[in-house]
Amino acid sequence: MTWSIEPTLPEGWELVVGLEVHVELATATKLFCGCANQFGNEPNTNVCPVCLGLPGSLPVINGTAVKYAMQLGRALRCDVKPGIMARKNYFYPDMPKDYQTTQYDQPTNSNGSLVLPDGFVVGIERAHIEEDTGKSTHVGGGGRINDAVYSLVDYNRAGVPLVEIVSDPCLDTIEHAKAYVSGLRDILLAIGVSDARMEEGSMRVDANVSVRPAGTTELRTRCELKNINSIRSMGRAIEYEALRQIDLYTSGDNPRQETRHWDEAAGRSTAGRSKENLDDYRFFQEPDLVPLVPTAEEIAAIDAAMPALPSARRAALMEASGSDAEVVATLVDRGQDTMAIAAIDRGADAAKVVTRLQHDLAVDDFSKVTAESFAELIIMESAGDLTATQAKQVLAEMVDSGGHPREIAEARGFEAMEGDELSGLVDQLIADNPGEWQRFVDGDEGDRKKMQGFFTGQIMRATKGQADGRAVAELLAQRSAG
Repeated sequence: MTWSIEPTLPEGWELVVGLEVHVELATATKLFCGCANQFGNEPNTNVCPVCLGLPGSLPVINGTAVKYAMQLGRALRCDVKPGIMARKNYFYPDMPKDYQTTQYDQPTNSNGSLVLPDGFVVGIERAHIEEDTGKSTHVGGGGRINDAVYSLVDYNRAGVPLVEIVSDPCLDTIEHAKAYVSGLRDILLAIGVSDARMEEGSMRVDANVSVRPAGTTELRTRCELKNINSIRSMGRAIEYEALRQIDLYTSGDNPRQETRHWDEAAGRSTAGRSKENLDDYRFFQEPDLVPLVPTAEEIAAIDAAMPALPSARRAALMEASGSDAEVVATLVDRGQDTMAIAAIDRGADAAKVVTRLQHDLAVDDFSKVTAESFAELIIMESAGDLTATQAKQVLAEMVDSGGHPREIAEARGFEAMEGDELSGLVDQLIADNPGEWQRFVDGDEGDRKKMQGFFTGQIMRATKGQADGRAVAELLAQRSAG
């Protein structure tokens, strides 16, 4: 995980962001019918009377979707309670029924939280179950329905099971918003309830953005940003919207509550529709579906089967290694925390374990490297059996072909150079390069660093990498002090 510099708002203003993350669940079929839940099929082939909203058709809830939703709720530390499906009434071409079946005042999951790698806690208001809409394609004009020449609708996605995760309006920086969405994706993949592919629309983000004078607590008018298809786009969209609202306030105007559509290519948003009030949706309980009433036994079984989540894995690695939060988050993101802890438990030096993983095992596939062999490699390096350069070369071969580090080292003829031999080489090198040595002894910090690199490089070439770079540095320091 990388952390970028946070864009600075004009002095005297602060950001308030709440995110609505829509996650498609990885069930075999849709939420209320037996149509396939598959991405990329020919338009309007995964449809039936139920998901097309034809008269006389009746929904039947997908039990796996409900189980997945509860698993996600528990992973987000939500209270899982009895829930009721409701009808949310509005007209849009991609809603063939003219209403969406969702949860309103009694969601299955509520009052959760997610802890970010830096310790910031994001409150989660609810994670409710609903059906997805179809997909509209507006041809001509600006790609919006109001100026399109014509529109096409694909109902394959209509009725796909969703969980909408609604955060509290507590995100105060763009980096926290990015870390939150990244953290959600990590949890979804860890528990296996969604593939969380933003590029395919199975994970979509709407950002509710407002600004306020620094130090105040009021929640001012917010705008909802839509059409965000990556974490990077979300960051750009939030920054643009915050600055747009600040410009309005400072010019004596006010933002209006509305949806705005993000144009990634143009780097700006455009106004959509005025945001409806709750009364406009005319929510009422879905008469064709019974309430969802999870039992205590079902919830206990979900908790018992829950895998280790990213936050717990970060905490475990931080305790075992003593590394800082950013490095730990990187190793957990790569899935290397289990190997790190196992190697440390086998007696490998924690600092060396983390350094080797962070810098020399940044590869897509390290499956041929076992925790046992990796630990042995670090132990050999710590004991002086291998130099740092040799250890790096042995690890590279382990990644490609597997094997035991001691056998690889013997096959390559690697052995650490004896101290007396190395000392003699350093003395000879100093004698052969008096000018460079004088710069090392009398120079400033920059000169000393540069000349140390020169001498170390010469030794490494002369010994074909068998010298220990740290031992060379120690000998140089001893010679300059004496």
